[in-house]
Amino acid sequence: MSATDLTMSVVIPVYNEADFLPDALEKLYAELGQVDAAVDVILAENGSTDGTAELGRRLSEKYPTLSVLELPEPDYGGAMREGFLAATGDWVVNSDIDYFSGAFLARVVAVAADADVVLASKRDPESDDRRSPVRRLATWGFNQVLRFMLGSKVSDTHGIKALRREVIEDVAAAVISRQDLFDTELVIRAEKQGWRIKELPIVVEEQRVAKSNLLSRVPRTLRGVWRIRRALRS
Repeated sequence: MSATDLTMSVVIPVYNEADFLPDALEKLYAELGQVDAAVDVILAENGSTDGTAELGRRLSEKYPTLSVLELPEPDYGGAMREGFLAATGDWVVNSDIDYFSGAFLARVVAVAADADVVLASKRDPESDDRRSPVRRLATWGFNQVLRFMLGSKVSDTHGIKALRREVIEDVAAAVISRQDLFDTELVIRAEKQGWRIKELPIVVEEQRVAKSNLLSRVPRTLRGVWRIRRALRS
């Protein structure tokens, strides 16, 4: 398969993003122009109360490769899971509405023949991580937890990533995590199953202040990692 024959589905969970969505999609589609592949975008709307889903459907008239998947409950990980399962591309990409990179997707196309999972690693020595020191420290700490508790050897599971659809078909059904850890568990299970994982550097520059409180997520995240550990051992 040549690069021009390759297809990608970009899955973006969204919740109450009506004010942010138009400008974000304009920037996203401008970046997708760098990618030598046929790319479609799935907005996995989950439980919004501000008309995000309706606005997304209207914007699909402007962007024909855009579709909206509507889910009833606010659940980031659940939305990602349903979006991944609905995707039809050869590669399925997880991104956020305020954090995406066309340059990364272009590099995925370049290495697609030699990888099954490609991670945009914020901790790669060549990455340019422009986040606050606190958020960089949190990424490092989370990775140490994954190494100690789950035996993972990858440097960053929480961010933009691309997976062959075959990987998702192989491991997604076994993933027990929702909320923040669906994608992390998906990567860990792919690693355990022996799929080829490649990490690439990335420029990390978020477009706005994070919506969720970092400290409030710590206990939930630790409980979630413990559940993953138990599930992997069962």
